[in-house]
Amino acid sequence: MSGLVIKLAPKERILINGAVIENGDRRSRISIMTPNAHILRLRDAIHPSEVNTPVRRVCYIAQLLLAGEADPADARHQLLRGIEQLSQVLTDPDSRNNLALATTGVISGEHYQVLKALRNLLSREERLLAHMA
Repeated sequence: MSGLVIKLAPKERILINGAVIENGDRRSRISIMTPNAHILRLRDAIHPSEVNTPVRRVCYIAQLLLAGEADPADARHQLLRGIEQLSQVLTDPDSRNNLALATTGVISGEHYQVLKALRNLLSREERLLAHMA
């Protein structure tokens, strides 16, 4: 079986090609067979009002790309530029690894992997900003 398999928790919501779908009362698995469908787990989504830090801004671009709300060429350019800017500040090995994974995801078109790698940086960014305050 090919395609994308998504496991959903009870009442979890997901955005597929612009439609919000909510799971029922039980855990379930769905298979997305359509290639290049725009899919975003809403639990992973960042609300526009929460886009207030450098890592969140780059995550939000990846999110817009996943949801099909951004021009792929423009978003790819913005993602690569944002990842490059983050790499100048986040220089520890773990952050570098996540940034490399995000870059690879952008280049290969694996947009969920980009978002996943960037989201791993959110807690580190939060700690750094709290330390600076």
